Amino acid sequence: MRARNRRKWRRFLSSALIIGGCFLLGRGAREIFDAYWGQRQANKEFANRLGKPAPESKTPGSKTVPNVPAPPARPHLEPGETVARLSIPRLGAELYVVEGTDNRDLRLGPGHMPGTALPGENGNCVIAGHRDTHFRILRKIRPGDEIALETLEGRFVYTVDGTAIVKPTNVSSLAPSKSGVLHLITCYPFYFFGHAPKRFVVEAKLDPQLSASARAKAPAGPN
Repeated sequence: MRARNRRKWRRFLSSALIIGGCFLLGRGAREIFDAYWGQRQANKEFANRLGKPAPESKTPGSKTVPNVPAPPARPHLEPGETVARLSIPRLGAELYVVEGTDNRDLRLGPGHMPGTALPGENGNCVIAGHRDTHFRILRKIRPGDEIALETLEGRFVYTVDGTAIVKPTNVSSLAPSKSGVLHLITCYPFYFFGHAPKRFVVEAKLDPQLSASARAKAPAGPN
């Protein structure tokens, strides 16, 4: 009798482990598919807005200009709408940033936090992303790296000052700024199973000498 009960419990535990494993595998596969599909759709949307095919190169060169005019009036962005193309040349990385930081938005790509500065503006531009998909590349970032954000208004380059590992309660990276700064935020550790207990923050400053405004390149109108 006891041997029969043990066999039943073993079968039950084996079935439970198999079902649980399939659930976790399916969930992980969904996250990867959503990340891939979201970036593909954002690529098409961004290319259509620029009015030209999506570039093949993942590490576009920087253009030097002496001064970067302020971007025009802030556009209205809907959740999930493509905000910018983010590239880190040294890492050969290219990502598309969407508006919003809800789970639905972050499945599509790194999310620009509503209410913070847009790329190229004076102020604190905050972008969050998942550590196990889009922002896993941040584990290799280092001071001095260039982060380019390309929008309809131009290509704005930020230089990484440093990184920090903080508690979720530390929100200093969200504080307003008078100068152009960028904060990339993801969970930490990168290879943690479950809800990661800390946050990994990248801080970078806007470099006007490496940035090019579309307004600066626009042809002058008739006199």
